[in-house]
Amino acid sequence: MLKWLSALLDSNEKELKRLQPLVSRINQLEAEYEQLSDSRLRARTDEFRRRYRDGESLDDLLPEAFAAVREAAKRTLKQRHFDVQLMGAIVLHNGTIAEMATGEGKTLVATMPLYLNALEGKGCHLVTVNDYLARRDKEWMAPIYEFLGLTVGCIQHDMSPQHRKAEYLK
Repeated sequence: MLKWLSALLDSNEKELKRLQPLVSRINQLEAEYEQLSDSRLRARTDEFRRRYRDGESLDDLLPEAFAAVREAAKRTLKQRHFDVQLMGAIVLHNGTIAEMATGEGKTLVATMPLYLNALEGKGCHLVTVNDYLARRDKEWMAPIYEFLGLTVGCIQHDMSPQHRKAEYLK
């Protein structure tokens, strides 16, 4: 049993070390993004979309896109993503599970991979456990996405099919 636990901990340490260069790159961009006007920061979304259409991958755009979301969160919500939240966001973007305790900022973490993946133009969805949390988190985090030029919807279980479709199309 101890061997299994030790291997698991070693694996986590390796993963954290693997993520550190990306976290460092995002942090290096912070001062540059702080200097952008609101309109120039918003324009980054259009630039990222163009670069994606021109062949850059989402992984290529990740550091800059995450830096843009961090700055938008600071301006709209007065909240700043911490390094551990950057790591969680990278892990989510990579399609892996990130376990976080209550109060560690999962809702804020999700803004980064949602924004990045929305750049494809296909829509991006976050599933949560109940209508209350879906509505609360949409209202709470929408200012970040809207600041960056995205639209936000929220699906509730009692919606009519027409209203549900309209929310999916946002």
